[in-house]
Amino acid sequence: MKKKLPKEAYGGVHGKDYVPYITDKSKSGTNLAVIIIGSILAAVFAASTAYSGMKSGLTVAAGIPGAIIGSMLIGAFAKSKGILGKNITQGMSSGGESIASGMIYVLPAIILIGSDITLIEGITVGVGGTLFGIGCLSLVYKFLIVEEHGTLMYPESMAISETLVASEAGGDAIKYMGIGFGISGIINVLTGSFLNLINNTITFVGSKFYKWKFSTEVNPLLLGIGFIVGLEVSLMMFAGSVLANFGITPLIGYFTDFAEHGAQSWNDASVLLHQMDVNTIAGSYVKYIGAGMMLCGGIIGAIKLIPTIVVSLKETFKAKSSKDESNEKNSGGILMLFGGIIVAFVAAFIISQNIKMAIIGAIVSMILSLLFVIVAGRLTGTIGTSNLPVSGMTIASLVILTLVFVIMGWTSPADNKSLLLFAAFMVVAIAVAGGYSQSQKVSYIIGGSRSEMRNSFAISSVIGVIVVTGTILVLSSQLRITGAEAPFALPQANLMSTLTSGIMSGDLPWPMIIVGIVMALFLFLLDLPIMTIAIGFYLPISTTSIILVGALIRVFVEKMSKDEQEKEVKVSNGISLSSGLVAGGSIIGLLGIILQVTGVITPKTPTGFAASNGMGIILLIALVVATTIPIMMSKIKLKNE
Repeated sequence: MKKKLPKEAYGGVHGKDYVPYITDKSKSGTNLAVIIIGSILAAVFAASTAYSGMKSGLTVAAGIPGAIIGSMLIGAFAKSKGILGKNITQGMSSGGESIASGMIYVLPAIILIGSDITLIEGITVGVGGTLFGIGCLSLVYKFLIVEEHGTLMYPESMAISETLVASEAGGDAIKYMGIGFGISGIINVLTGSFLNLINNTITFVGSKFYKWKFSTEVNPLLLGIGFIVGLEVSLMMFAGSVLANFGITPLIGYFTDFAEHGAQSWNDASVLLHQMDVNTIAGSYVKYIGAGMMLCGGIIGAIKLIPTIVVSLKETFKAKSSKDESNEKNSGGILMLFGGIIVAFVAAFIISQNIKMAIIGAIVSMILSLLFVIVAGRLTGTIGTSNLPVSGMTIASLVILTLVFVIMGWTSPADNKSLLLFAAFMVVAIAVAGGYSQSQKVSYIIGGSRSEMRNSFAISSVIGVIVVTGTILVLSSQLRITGAEAPFALPQANLMSTLTSGIMSGDLPWPMIIVGIVMALFLFLLDLPIMTIAIGFYLPISTTSIILVGALIRVFVEKMSKDEQEKEVKVSNGISLSSGLVAGGSIIGLLGIILQVTGVITPKTPTGFAASNGMGIILLIALVVATTIPIMMSKIKLKNE
């Protein structure tokens, strides 16, 4: 039995020439036991993600936890299916979690504007978005998964794949994954993800004269992603954060200092412009520039992929007279896409009760979804689903859809509810696209069936739609509570409700959106990666800086290697260790959030030195040293062998 993934899994060969971990195409990964296990995991991850996400605004990707938990359950109840069955369970886990990561951004916003949602409304828009998202990704499967193999690294897909292989083979892969898991687990238990005993964020804020902010979150999960994606992508993302935090934010701060003392922020009457700090500037203005950048980048990226979509459609139609397996599988994706379109129109009539609104709303929603679904699939190949800017892409698409509603004169509270339900369709399609793209990449690497993954992922997503909608309905009375006593923070949902209400009332900082579009066009003219820089612009610098640290560790490891063979061994072990960092961060982080929001544990508030930047710096040094030394020590084993 193979002990590790083939090195070609990370690139070096064209996708069509890649030989997967399992080469026997006749083997199946599904049976009744596998589907039941996957369905249970999908429901569990959907409910826990919905609850914890509405509490804290934080969601944790379920692919790796699903792979590890699924591996244990498959070993106990469906051992004959082996790694292929484990692959299906991780995909189904991701399906349930992806639904929650999308729906909680929008559906609670309907409650916040004073409206109600019904089970049938939530299920129809959710199922429509699920089928549409999976179907759209099927059009560009060959391009994203096969043609871009080695270019799009799919860091979390590779971590999941390493996890699955390690569960089968043991050896070095599981050893280094175990080291990474232990490092990540210890740090997460000590910090805010769990007990919050010590500070894990290093923050420096500039003076009133020049309002800037630099921050680093000592997060092993993000460091592991940085090691996997490498220096180029990490630098591009960090460049976007530098532009936002050291260019745009100080510029806005400089001019707002001159504002009249009675002038207020556009979205909060209690905030005076001349008193805004860097966090307020970022949340009220800079984030919308990032949304404009992603809007423009998404449209440009989608236009570039039109030839690929056309080719995919041609291959699909040829499948009717062909026995080629890939064409047959693509036909299944097209059928799912058509199903999504049909459900979308049915949902549009149910939620609008207006033929004109239903037709226009459904068409615009599907066009925007198509654009951002493709973008989400590609971004997943760059940064994984944990940091996929679903809310940012939803903001961009929601702005356009809201503008359409305003032009049509649909600005009543009932129209606002219909608008948000259309947005729920879009956000589900976008979120599902990320999870589905990631899961299909794992199947490609492992050697699983594309059609089995597509069908099982669809089943788990539908389960997720039902569970998440039901969870929101059960908690609706608590979600209506606002202010300091609110049991749920609902940061994304509050943003969505504010955004739609602001556009419909004409009170939105459109110059910020337009500035973002112009900046994206500037990057396009320079032939720079718009979306990679835009996501760095949109994400906090605390995230992109620790990702860069992980990439720099990889550069150090490569430079210190004496020859290619030693470098290959070190980098391979480093990727396994990084996969463990991601796995530990995902599992312990998810467990910690669930225990926190359910009241099982009560996080402490660090005080004294434990709450200082000095503590964060010590923790960062400890993380870097603990990560680097085991990787560098792998050369000793190389010599002994």
